[in-house]
Order: sequence, then C-alpha cells, then structure tokens
Amino acid sequence: MSTQGSGTARVPRALRGTRAVVLDTDGVITDSARVHAAAWKTAFDAFLSPRGERPFDPCEDYLRYVDGKSRLDGAAAFLEGRGLRPSDAEVRAVAAHKERLFTERLRAGGVDPYPGTVRLLHALRSAGIPLAAASASRHAAELLEQAGVRGLFDALVDGGEAARLGLPGKPDPALFLEATRRLGTSAEHTAVVEDALAGVEAGRRGGFGRVVGVDRARTPATRTALLKHGADLVVDDLAELLEQEEQ
Repeated sequence: MSTQGSGTARVPRALRGTRAVVLDTDGVITDSARVHAAAWKTAFDAFLSPRGERPFDPCEDYLRYVDGKSRLDGAAAFLEGRGLRPSDAEVRAVAAHKERLFTERLRAGGVDPYPGTVRLLHALRSAGIPLAAASASRHAAELLEQAGVRGLFDALVDGGEAARLGLPGKPDPALFLEATRRLGTSAEHTAVVEDALAGVEAGRRGGFGRVVGVDRARTPATRTALLKHGADLVVDDLAELLEQEEQ
C-alpha cells in the first residue's frame, strides 16, 4: 500500500509514511472525557468524604490516574495513589457507581464529536488510510454512533472486546495492537492518536510509527507530560494537522 493511501487526497504532513491510524475515543473523537470525569468525581467523592479525604480533582486526578484505563484499573489506581488500601469489593463498588452515573448522563444528553477530529477523519478516508477506534470504554460503539461517526471507522476495539479477548489495559499496547491487526497493517506503519498519558505510553511501548498526543487541557504541564510519556508531537486539536498541511 502506498504511504499516501489509495485515494487522491494528501495525507497530512505529520502523518506521512503511516498506512493506518488508530484513535482513542474519549477526548480524541468525542467530547465524552468530561462526562467520564464528572462521573468519577461523584463516585470517588462518595467514597472519600466519609473517610475525611480531600475530593477527587476532575482535571489533575483524572488525567493522572484514570484517563484511558478500564474502570477497575482506574478506580484501583486512584485509591491506591491516595495511599488507601481498598478491598477488591470496594474498588468494584466505586467502579460500578461510576458506571451507573456515566450511563445515566450519557443517555440523558449524548455527546458530540470534535469538529477538528471529524475533519481529519474525512481527510484520511479520502486519502485511503484505514482507520480504527480503540478504547478501554465499553461504551465506545454507542458514543461513536451517537456522535454520527461510527461509519468512518474500518474497525473498533472497545472495552467489551478487550475483556472478551483478555487484553491487558493501557499502558500495555495490546488494545492498539489488536486494532492494528484488524486493519491488516503493522505497528511501525501505524499512527496512534491519544489524549491519555497511559494511551501515549501504550503507543510508545507498542513500537508505533507515530504517536500523536491531544492536549484538550491546553496547559504547558499536560503538553510536557504527554511528550514525556511517549508522544512524538502534541496538538490542542487535530485540525492543526490539516492546518499545518495548508501552510
């Protein structure tokens, strides 16, 4: 396959040489990370408050401990990061509480895709580049359908598939590698697009040809953290990749 794809459009300069692109869902394709963070805050604070612990920070704590991870892994990572020793039952209870809250909020309002991401997806499809969505969330398919972009992807590997296949969570690259396998290419010829620290680290560990970090927080600290964990470049919005091509 040509590095420019089989279509007539040009691949954005930052992604030249890639034969496929795998994108995370929450915070990259859909504006759903904020809904996840709000649900986590309610669930964690309900656990922390009776113990006299300070509340969950939906920005700093979300990015550091739970973003990009499965519910159980995220719940355990945060509580242990606070120096607590939760039982397995307590971790499951917090994770289940978060799941109920997220589902209620998702069904009540839905989510929108990021316009810049949609522009990039259409450009890549026009260039003949295969696309996959890969997410630790079991809601990924529903999110993509609600956002009206499910048909832009050739493959989807979500949290349900990861559980069925026994894939370890990020920062292990297994989720991305499975998406790459379904696209029929190799990691070295595939780009990963992620907003989570665990996700960009998974891209680095997996030997992917390009790891693009998306900094929705738009702060020097988050940009530096994404680069430190393995991003080759960081953008605030994926439309920047197209704008660089136009310059």
